[in-house]
Amino acid sequence: MTATMQSFGFTWTAPDGTRRASAVAYDRVSADRQRRELETAGARDINEVTVKPGELPKLEG
Repeated sequence: MTATMQSFGFTWTAPDGTRRASAVAYDRVSADRQRRELETAGARDINEVTVKPGELPKLEG
């Protein structure tokens, strides 16, 4: 069986209303931790995005 590495990024709205996107890609454990940190910081509209190696999430619009 082959293990497949998946990477994740986020887009979200900061408490001040600014749209943001991750500048790094996360593995599953780190992505779960980052989501909790964003929620704790008051971020809204948190969207987890599966990204390919070397790719980062893009803001829509």
